[in-house]
Order: sequence, then C-alpha cells, then structure tokens
Amino acid sequence: MKENQNIEWKETWRDEFLKWICGFANAEGGVLVIGRDDQGQPVGVSNANTLLNDLPNKIRDVLGIMADVNLVKKSGKDLIEIRVEPYPTPISYKGEYHFRSGSTKQELKGAALERFLLKKRGRRWDDTPEPSLAVKSCSAAAFKLFKLRAKESGRMNNAVLRDSREVILDNLGLTEKRWMRRAAGLLFTDQPEKHVTGAWVKIGFFVTDDDLRYQDEVHGNLFGQVEQVLEFLRTKYLKAYITYHGIQRRETFLFPESALRETVLNAIVHKDYSRGIPIQISVYDDRIAVWNPGALPEHWTLKKLFGKHASEPFNPLIANAFFRAGYIEAWGRGIEKINRDCREHGIEPPAYDVDLSGVMVTFRANPTHIRSAGKSFPRSLVGLGERLGEKLGETRAAILAAMRRDAKITTKALAETLGLSTTAVDKNLQYLKSHGYIRRVGPAKGGRWEVPE
Repeated sequence: MKENQNIEWKETWRDEFLKWICGFANAEGGVLVIGRDDQGQPVGVSNANTLLNDLPNKIRDVLGIMADVNLVKKSGKDLIEIRVEPYPTPISYKGEYHFRSGSTKQELKGAALERFLLKKRGRRWDDTPEPSLAVKSCSAAAFKLFKLRAKESGRMNNAVLRDSREVILDNLGLTEKRWMRRAAGLLFTDQPEKHVTGAWVKIGFFVTDDDLRYQDEVHGNLFGQVEQVLEFLRTKYLKAYITYHGIQRRETFLFPESALRETVLNAIVHKDYSRGIPIQISVYDDRIAVWNPGALPEHWTLKKLFGKHASEPFNPLIANAFFRAGYIEAWGRGIEKINRDCREHGIEPPAYDVDLSGVMVTFRANPTHIRSAGKSFPRSLVGLGERLGEKLGETRAAILAAMRRDAKITTKALAETLGLSTTAVDKNLQYLKSHGYIRRVGPAKGGRWEVPE
C-alpha cells in the first residue's frame, strides 16, 4: 500500500495535520492514518484514547466539519484513522485553503485559489460577471468579424445576428443581469488586457533556444487574435519545402496549416486566463512549439486526451462563441484531427508536455522536407532564394525577395523581417546596388530602393 490521492500516513499526531484534513475535505476526501511511518509500516500511537476524544472536537472547532475518527489495530499496534468526506463548500484552516493533489498537499493561493472557490460555487473563471465591462466598450470590428464567421458556419440564427449587440451577447450566454461576463471582454473588446492581464499571444523565431532573431505580439479581441496569429505564421514565420509535379513547381509548408490552426485555437480556448501569462509560440527551422498556461481537465491523463473523449473546455463560454463562429468543433475531435493531418503531411504527430506550468505542443518537421526548404527562407522567400541564394548569398537573396513582395519596404522593416541590424541591411543594399540588382529612386533622403524588372 502506498500514499495516494486518498491516503496519507503520519507517525504521530500534530495539530498542523489539520491542514491535511482540510486538503482532503476540499478535494475528493480521504483517510489520514496516525501511527504509520513513511513506508506505511504500523508503528502505533501511545495516546490513542486521548486522540479519540480530542480530534473530533479539534476538527469541528478549527475546520467546521465533522470527520470519523476510529481506533484500529494493525500487527498488534494501535492506529487512528481519520476519515474525511469531500465537502461541497470551501473549507479553510485558519483562513488558509489547502487541497489534496495526488499524494501531496498544496496551499491554494492567487489564481489557483480563485479557480477553486469559483468551482465550489459552481462557476468558472470565464462566466464570472465583470462590473468594469460595458456593452459600449465592445468593438464594432469584433462584432463584424464574429457575425461574418457565424453566418459562414450557419451555427447561429441569422435573425439574432442582425439584432443588437445586447441580444447577441445574451444569446451567447455572455451577460448576467446587468453585467457582462469576463469571456465577453476577451471576445468582444479590442483591449481585453485592460481587464485581463496577459490576454495576448507572442510569436518568436529562434535559431537556438537563446538566439531570438525576431518576434511579434498579437493583441486585441480573441477572434482577431486567431486570424492574426495564423496570418503571421503563414506570411512571416513558416518555411516551405519544394516539390515538382512534371514541370509544375509546388511549395508546401513544413507543418500542416490545419493542424497548427487547431493547436492555436486549442491554446486560446483552453488557456487559464487568470494566470496573466500570454500564449507563446516558438518557431525554429525544424520545429514549432505552442505553449499556453492551461491544464488538462481534472483527473485527465494524456492517455484519455489521445483517446475518444467528450469536449470539456477550460473556458466553456469562449468555446461556445468559437463554435458558433465555426472556428472549432464541439465533440472533442481536435487531437484526433491534428494527428491525422500530421500523418497525411508526412510528419509525426506533435509531442505533448503537460506539467504544472502549462501545456506545450511541439511539432517537428520531416528532415527530408527541411533540406528541401533551404536553410533560412520563410515560405514567401523560398522561390527567389532557390534561384539566387547560391549566387548572391542567402541574406541578399532574402532582401531582394522581400523588396519584390513590398516595393515600399523600409530598411528598418527589412531588418525586422530578416532578423538583421539596419547596418547589415545597408551594407547588403549597397552591394546589390553596385551589382545592378537594385537602384535608387528619388533623392538620397526620402527616396526608395527599387528592384528593376
């Protein structure tokens, strides 16, 4: 027998062990055994009768609950078993809230305490009313985008979509009496960080874990965040590998767009917004890692996550709005879809790392595809890089490709896009000019570079 979620051993009684009883009451209940050592061997207690009389009163007076305190014998030794039932209301020990998790006891504080108290009241973080929110603070752009996507999905009544903001919010369950719920602030305001710290996404391109070349931050309402994150990945961060079908050239992302889309959506829907930390997407030449400060549903394991399961979103109201807008399905098919898309794309399904800090999903590219994609060109630069990379060098070829995509791009923008200093960009521009690849149009100050046809 081992200590587990529902069993704890102590050799002798100390009043601080009331914290463990508090933890059992706040979780699934359990048994605290006095008179066993750390290995579970019975060592007995010398004051069993005194404990039988004193403990029920201490538990009642300090914690306000009742527990069964029994005397049992094991191997001729007297043991005290304290059996604690799970309580539907929060139980505190002198103002502290303790919780049994696995074979350990934790004191709940901050966001974890708020989440625990909300759950005991039958609520979730995203459905809690927020007095500082008002319908007038909602974004016209957010409603326009939601209406467009909901109309395309056919999952919301057209009559409701033509109605007022108040009616739409009410139909989505985002209002309570005269207040808006927290989820509404995330979904329909352009500055949700006024109410929820860390409600944004950051993306970075890394050469190594400690060598960040460039990055972007995505803010605004959650609908817009999804669209903008995916656009950044497509146009700035993802590389493509090249194949030929006859004489037709094809460029394909190293990672399946549909799987990345599903992963980004999962991160936004299942994120624990109470922790105040942004979602982080780290892009490398050979992999992409998407991290969010969330957690699996209570008692879930990775095995259950990978098997057939019902949808159990961390933020049900956010999930419902995303479902109505056609961004997600409602049947817990996301993991299955991601794995299938990866296999069809010729890569392994992503690796999942779940711990107390959050959830990390890591996609790794097919090594053969990486070689076909070249060393350092994002998708939009692959074609020119392949034609000119060997002749000009990768940096100069990338500069030319960026200039052909955007004729008005500035030196500063080139530096940010390619992860270079402005000095390095200037030197390469002078080289390209001297060899006839670009020319200067207009005055030295205020003019621009041009790529001749």
